Amino acid sequence: MWPWGHLAAGYLLYTAFERVLTDHPPGDLATIWLVVGTQLPDLIDKPLAWTLQVLPSGRSFGHSLLILVPLLLVAAYRSSGRYRTAIVALGTGHVTHLLGDVVYPLTVGQIHHVGFLGWPLIPPIDYPTTQSFLAHLMGIDLTPWFTGQLALVVVAIVVWTVDGNPGLRVFDGR
Repeated sequence: MWPWGHLAAGYLLYTAFERVLTDHPPGDLATIWLVVGTQLPDLIDKPLAWTLQVLPSGRSFGHSLLILVPLLLVAAYRSSGRYRTAIVALGTGHVTHLLGDVVYPLTVGQIHHVGFLGWPLIPPIDYPTTQSFLAHLMGIDLTPWFTGQLALVVVAIVVWTVDGNPGLRVFDGR
């Protein structure tokens, strides 16, 4: 899944939970933490694998449930109040990122491509990691999977606008 697809899916899921639990849209700081969470696995793994080559794959450490779940449980246990909201938002974004990365392989029957969830116990899939992000962008194909992500982004923008653009007030001083 592309970064904008992760962001859209994460926001839609989080705002749905917020509306069910609190009958309100997400708050500003929660939305910022959610945005970070939706991108975090790739911000960890891609540079460390593709650029620095200290990780075996662009889907390993930051994409592993064996790493994520214990960290989230400890963080949630140790936090309270405002920090707990941030941890929940960050964790929700991170988890929706992982879900987004498993949807396509599972729908096309490539179950072995979700092994990254069990890294380091499950070896990573060997796929090209020498490509720059810009080269990766230039290789976009307008497949149904890609255009579906764009449609998801449009829906997320509409919902975010209806929600009152949470997160923007952090940057404009409101």
